[in-house]
Amino acid sequence: MQPYELPLSDAAEAIRTRRLSPVELTDSVLRRVERVEPHLQAYVAVAAEHTRRAAREAEGEIAAGRHRGPLHGIPMALKDLIDVAGVPTSASSRVRTGHRARADSTVAARLSAAGALLVGKTHTHEFAYGLTTPQTGNAWDTGRVAGGSSGGSAVAVAAGTATFGLGTDTGGSIRVPAALNGVVGLKPTYGLVPRHGVTSLSWSLDHVGPLTRTVEDAALVLTALAGHDPRDPASLTTPATDYRPAGTDLTGLRVGVPRNYYFEHVDMEVEAAVRCAIDQLAALGARLVDVEIPMTRYIQATQWGLMVPEATAYHERTLRTVPELYQADVRVLLEVGELMPAGDYLRAQRSRTLMRREWARMLRDVDLIAAPAVPATAVKAGQETITWADGTMESVSDAYVRLSSPANITGVPSLTVPVGLDSAGLPIGMQLLGRPLAERVLLRAGHAYQQTRPAPAIAPAA
Repeated sequence: MQPYELPLSDAAEAIRTRRLSPVELTDSVLRRVERVEPHLQAYVAVAAEHTRRAAREAEGEIAAGRHRGPLHGIPMALKDLIDVAGVPTSASSRVRTGHRARADSTVAARLSAAGALLVGKTHTHEFAYGLTTPQTGNAWDTGRVAGGSSGGSAVAVAAGTATFGLGTDTGGSIRVPAALNGVVGLKPTYGLVPRHGVTSLSWSLDHVGPLTRTVEDAALVLTALAGHDPRDPASLTTPATDYRPAGTDLTGLRVGVPRNYYFEHVDMEVEAAVRCAIDQLAALGARLVDVEIPMTRYIQATQWGLMVPEATAYHERTLRTVPELYQADVRVLLEVGELMPAGDYLRAQRSRTLMRREWARMLRDVDLIAAPAVPATAVKAGQETITWADGTMESVSDAYVRLSSPANITGVPSLTVPVGLDSAGLPIGMQLLGRPLAERVLLRAGHAYQQTRPAPAIAPAA
């Protein structure tokens, strides 16, 4: 096994015990970048020399006994919405040409303090306003979409060109590409991870979280990221927590299995793989409980009713001064936001309040909910619609956001875990959702499930 193939937790232990150096790991990752990045286009920019220099510094610190923890010397990728001082934050848009960040975002500063090494900034669907990341090819089949908007980070982790990555999630933008590329994606509770210095799409729905090879890896990264920052008005004042999961016995855990919504208009292979994974949770001791998802007819209207006007408000100045610099699909959505009445936005706010209340009531009876992460695997690049077995046609964006957006509206944590491949060899993801601040419950269940599976494979990236 090459060092770039190691999950974060294995690489961290090898570095801690001096069986692997940060320089060896970094060189392996950068050689992998040189080999597959021309096919994938996951990165906006790669800072190879900077990364090698930082790896040598990390190696020296560790040799001198100043080991900072499990992220020390680990190569990472940051979605190009996340500010790093002196580095461009382009948001994969011509609108940001020439922009350079003046200071680190909170999450970049925390990862730097933990000793992580920045390989580069990864592509996003322009300003995170989409579910495909069209610049980037899927790590398992470059002729298919990477998912979005954190497609670059998901592909980099899946292909071994970063040991872990960060993304943002407004309607599923961590979990959708995680599912489509066969990696783990965690959208934390709203406010658990500060967003200061991260370009916003929709401030009341935005989250920052990790993309990793394993659930244990996601826990290690979350431990470094979580914590209050007064510069983010939504930041929670939660105590420092070690999120690493322990044990694989799920006895007593109540797993809600939706009898509506989450298994409607879902590909048969996706449904079969997710139900098989749910049965595995039961085999580990969990008790399965049928649940009814509340207010389903309002979910998508509420998501778009909140996101569209907030995104347009954020882009108001540039939309009016340089509209021609936006990609056509994003520009249309921003212009639609200018036409939305204030009353529609207020109704979406009321709907969210009611939905949060109903979800809290539902989650009293279970510890988590298990469901598909997305209803279909990665579609071909350029495909605009999905036709379901009953003849119903749905846009790709609506299909991909449909199962992930409830966690953004309600703010509950959601973890995507790979559960297999379909007949075309494309990854399938299961989603675990829980109560606010129940990350440890989700990570425990996801970790226990992963212990029953073969070690995650690096995607072919060709």
